[in-house]
Amino acid sequence: MSLKEQITNDMKAAMRAKEAGKLNTIRLILADIKRKEVDEQIELNDDQTVAIVEKMIKQRKDSISQFEAGNRHDLADIEKAELAVLVTYMPAGLSDDEIAAEVTAAVAASGAAGPQDMGKVMAIVKPKLAGRADMTVVSTLVKKALSGA
Repeated sequence: MSLKEQITNDMKAAMRAKEAGKLNTIRLILADIKRKEVDEQIELNDDQTVAIVEKMIKQRKDSISQFEAGNRHDLADIEKAELAVLVTYMPAGLSDDEIAAEVTAAVAASGAAGPQDMGKVMAIVKPKLAGRADMTVVSTLVKKALSGA
């Protein structure tokens, strides 16, 4: 079953269970998927669907930090609830050691000599780790690896 089908089935289950919060979040995901499919006139695969969910997760995390900074804990709680639903559609994350190993392999494969080669390394690492690791963490590890190179 594709990720999009799983999300659709979860929406139906949330409707039956009358879980309003979960249902609204799932509808937001499906709306973004549908918008992308209509705009680009394509059928999204699982990787593209994960990219949409990943973008939504990033938006929620940014919103949570902004709401908490503005002392709006009521709105932050709503975003946290949406984030909890979104995270369930992400593939299993990699451990820190696995991420570090991928970064080390990418540095070696690209022949990177210093910080100026960060783009080369990220071009290798990003497709492998997309959806399975936080790219800000990956970026930090790449910078660290290249500054020591």
